[in-house]
Amino acid sequence: MSESKKSFKMLAMVVFLLCVAAFYFGYGSHSEWVDFGFRLFNFFMFIALIRHFAGGGIKKFLRGRSEGIASKISGLENARTQASRRLKEVEAKIINLDKERQAIIAAYKAQGEAIKSEIIVKAEKNAKQIIAQAKLTAQSETDKAMRQMRAELAEEIFNTAEDTLRRKLDARVHEKIINKSLSRVVLN
Repeated sequence: MSESKKSFKMLAMVVFLLCVAAFYFGYGSHSEWVDFGFRLFNFFMFIALIRHFAGGGIKKFLRGRSEGIASKISGLENARTQASRRLKEVEAKIINLDKERQAIIAAYKAQGEAIKSEIIVKAEKNAKQIIAQAKLTAQSETDKAMRQMRAELAEEIFNTAEDTLRRKLDARVHEKIINKSLSRVVLN
């Protein structure tokens, strides 16, 4: 037999003898201190019995529980470390995103400025073309108006001269002019 079984049997025998003695001496009829002693003894006996029969299971349970808690704590530490690392990565990405955002904004501003200057150059070129066309159109209209005015003026002068000559010339003067003109033509 193992040593723990022997000690348990011995303990059980002592408890039995004490119970017999308590019954024989009229348990509960003694003073309060004796009663307290028996109760204390019963309590320690109860603890000893629980330890003997369930002690190994309780130890295993508590050891397993302790190991489980330790592994959970270790896992949580690993998770915390990973979360911390992930947080740093996310913070770095946020910083990079801010830099990328600023770079994109700068690129769009540069593109906008380039487009703006291109539009201004095109607008100035178009304005010059429009001004040149307007000048040509104005010059053309002016020349046309001048030709028309000259034609009208020449016609008016011709009509006025014709009217003046008709009034001043009579048939005799008219014949003289015609003869003079004919004589010049014949002589030449």
